[in-house]
Amino acid sequence: MGYLVVINDASEQIISPYFTKLLLIALNCLLGQSMGMKISFHGAVRTTTGSQHLLEVNGIRLLLDCGLFQGKRQESIDRNQNFPFDPKSVDAVILSHAHIDHIGNLPNLYKQGFEGNVYCTFATRDLAAIMLEDSAEIQMSDAAYVSKKHKKKGLPPVEPLYTPEDAERAVRQFVALGYDRPIPVGNGINLSFRDAGHILGSAQVILDIDESGNKRRLLFSGDIGRGNHAILRDPQPVEDVDVLLVESTYGNRNHTAQSGLSDEIESMLSGTLNGGGKVIIPAFSVGRTQLLVYTLHQLVDAGKLPDFPIYVDSPLSVNATEVFRLHPECFNRDIYNFLREKDNPFGMDNLTYIRKASESIKLNDLDGPAIIISSSGMCEAGRIRHHLKNNISDPKDLILFVGYCAYNTLGSVIRAGIDPVYIFGEPHEVKAKIASFDGFSGHADKNELSKYVESLTGNIENIYVVHGEEDSSLAFADTLRSIKPKADVVVPELNESFEL
Repeated sequence: MGYLVVINDASEQIISPYFTKLLLIALNCLLGQSMGMKISFHGAVRTTTGSQHLLEVNGIRLLLDCGLFQGKRQESIDRNQNFPFDPKSVDAVILSHAHIDHIGNLPNLYKQGFEGNVYCTFATRDLAAIMLEDSAEIQMSDAAYVSKKHKKKGLPPVEPLYTPEDAERAVRQFVALGYDRPIPVGNGINLSFRDAGHILGSAQVILDIDESGNKRRLLFSGDIGRGNHAILRDPQPVEDVDVLLVESTYGNRNHTAQSGLSDEIESMLSGTLNGGGKVIIPAFSVGRTQLLVYTLHQLVDAGKLPDFPIYVDSPLSVNATEVFRLHPECFNRDIYNFLREKDNPFGMDNLTYIRKASESIKLNDLDGPAIIISSSGMCEAGRIRHHLKNNISDPKDLILFVGYCAYNTLGSVIRAGIDPVYIFGEPHEVKAKIASFDGFSGHADKNELSKYVESLTGNIENIYVVHGEEDSSLAFADTLRSIKPKADVVVPELNESFEL
């Protein structure tokens, strides 16, 4: 049996792409043909940044995350500017959490024609609003800096990836959901979020899919927290999983400590401060900074840390901390009670939050011991680069890394022991002590990730290992093959697609 669709000249002008898509779905149903499920990996595969996974099912295109890729400058520009799919063809975006490597390219997606909803949790919406604005300001500043250098060479100016106006319009498309509140997001597709325990508002993405009676559950882990977090609740298990996309940031190694209140971190800080030095801590504005502040608050209260000045020098960190206080629904019981019964967990007498650039500049002349927490955690942007420039050559000082640094970022270069390092294009000798402490990590390690996967129930047929450097992802894939021997475990290549 055949079917003929006739569209005359007049109707052709008014039929929308969405109606055309529905028409194609209807025709396939009439013909008894399934559209099938296809997933394509366009970022955060065999690396940790630029999370973008495109799911096509029932004629609907859903983009899981829309993050910025961070790495070598020209590669980053090329990958972030050019989507390997048509943004206009994407029906909706679903966000796991608000870190910039998961949300940072949304304004560009909007700028290139995306008009659908962006689904996320309430806390992710509030954090994303300030983070995307901050990212847009960085894009503008970087473009102005490069254009200035181009002008001296007689080259044309460059345009920013996106503007604050693009960021603001992208945020208008957000639709916020509470945890465990299913909502239909397309033909035969229901979405729900489950707490991931990674940062405020972080979520595991659950998609319940009905393809002409064939029902499957796809789970995208997002970034999974460690559990026993000082602020957040533990990651929640998910049942009846058929297809799994799982992160692997620390898939080949275990963390050295479970808590920031260890003797190691305490002695690191005290030794430098008592010796008259400064402790410079690159930290992500969302999640890591708040955990650091809360931990320092506890150490000072317990008399385990000298009562020296502490500065949080990042406008974004200040704004994010204010958002934290608005979302106690994400807190664990201990910090919820602390907030209600004792004090502001993110404030104390010797702590100063700095917004203005003029106040930040004054820290250059700061005399005596102090702790300066500044973003970004990978040292790729923000005020931290100024603090590194001013302190990395002082042997009394300590540069303390408390989070992950992707390959080729300034943070990874410093951690690798390279000397000198280039900051703002100028070489600087590394004389300060360099240390790292992963007890603050917001990512589950190898054992914790393994336990997370073991907690999932269902007949998991396909596992895709994402969000990890290649060695880490490949190692965790081997671990998963022993945990789930019946599953087909794959580490995708960039832009590789799979039919399910």
